[in-house]
Amino acid sequence: MLNFDYDVLYIGTGHAAWHGALILAQAGKKIAFAEKDLTGGTCTNYGCDAKALLDGPAELVSALERYKNLGLTADIKMDWPKFMQYKHQVIDPLAPVMEGMLTQAGFPLIRGNAEFVDAHTVKIGDQTVTAENIVIATGQYDFKLDIPGAEFMHTSREILDLPELPEHITFIGAGIISMEFASLLTQFGVKATVIEFADRALLQYSAEYAERVVNKLESYGVDFHFKESVSVIEKSGDKFLVKTKDGFCVETDYVLAATGRRANVAGLELEKAGIEYSPRGIKVDDHMRTNISNIYASGDVVDKMIPRLTPTATFESNYIATAILGNPAPIQYPAVPNVVFTLPRIAAAGVSVKQALEAPDVYHTAKVEFGKLLSFEYRNETDAEATVILDKDNYLVGAEIYGDQAGEMINILTMIINGRMTMEMIMGTIWAFPTQTDGLVEMLAPMLHSDLPKM
Repeated sequence: MLNFDYDVLYIGTGHAAWHGALILAQAGKKIAFAEKDLTGGTCTNYGCDAKALLDGPAELVSALERYKNLGLTADIKMDWPKFMQYKHQVIDPLAPVMEGMLTQAGFPLIRGNAEFVDAHTVKIGDQTVTAENIVIATGQYDFKLDIPGAEFMHTSREILDLPELPEHITFIGAGIISMEFASLLTQFGVKATVIEFADRALLQYSAEYAERVVNKLESYGVDFHFKESVSVIEKSGDKFLVKTKDGFCVETDYVLAATGRRANVAGLELEKAGIEYSPRGIKVDDHMRTNISNIYASGDVVDKMIPRLTPTATFESNYIATAILGNPAPIQYPAVPNVVFTLPRIAAAGVSVKQALEAPDVYHTAKVEFGKLLSFEYRNETDAEATVILDKDNYLVGAEIYGDQAGEMINILTMIINGRMTMEMIMGTIWAFPTQTDGLVEMLAPMLHSDLPKM
């Protein structure tokens, strides 16, 4: 048996890495990490956590509007610089905390860019280490269009660090990043334009619910331009001109590139280890192994159809740890809940509405208009609702929810999907009342599979 420096080397320190490392450490494995950026990865330092801090107050202000004609008269002002101070106060210590956690667990943290030398050897900065197994967990980066003026584009990482907001921002793309930031920044009074190549926003979600979010943003003054392709960005004094191939032009103060994310593989020298990858990411089998049997990939860097989310990265990291320890079973993903944090939210899990409509012999859909019928439980959000997808036996197999509390509610529906819960199981549980969970499941239960004899 060869004598390696480490049993497992993780390239990256985000959720796709450290969760599994803790499992391996408990089993006595010798672990090390390679990291060229802040410890903890994108979500912790530049993404979900920072966005959530700023989104929270925006959500509250948005929700208050539903009560303006019902007796609420408070005029709340949003102060971006103060909220940014709050963001730095909470987020900036996280990387040192994460680094301390890894150190306390006995994991060496080697700083520098990781480059493969061969299947068991990695050069990290000026240090070279060997490992029996290697896990690539380098995530993704924001993609920018290759057009003249691309240097004037900014990324979501940069916008979350702005000390002052621009008066007008132009979003290139109408996917999750653009729609979330448009929802957030309009609450701070920013004017916005969204330019999208496709014919609608949020292609991953129900067209009906995506259109509702677009309509809501338009009511705040956001200007949408679909079926447009940005061709050039020009500097004009202290402004920028964003032009499309069809002749549309908008003058703006800030341009956000939100046309997708790409696998973070540049500089890894994957070819030297013989690792197969594509523009979508690193290819893996059903054990999360690359084509090189001792090298795994985890999280957003993987070429996969499963949603690229922090929870799925954690799930994969934990699975890989068990695989390294000898678990022979292939990875099996449950239904994965996911949320776009627009105002209101859209959340989904399992079979999508689009998939259900394309297979009417397998699935059928139903609306659950909980906001309209139970406004006292849903804070006067009368247009909040869910579209549920059931199979031929009336088991819940998918759901999409529109409403401020969609993120919390999709977790309940995901449990029902993964547990194949029946009407009797739902009705056999006493839910706290009056709550949003209680209202949703009460309306859903009669639609579900029942073991009671049919009359």
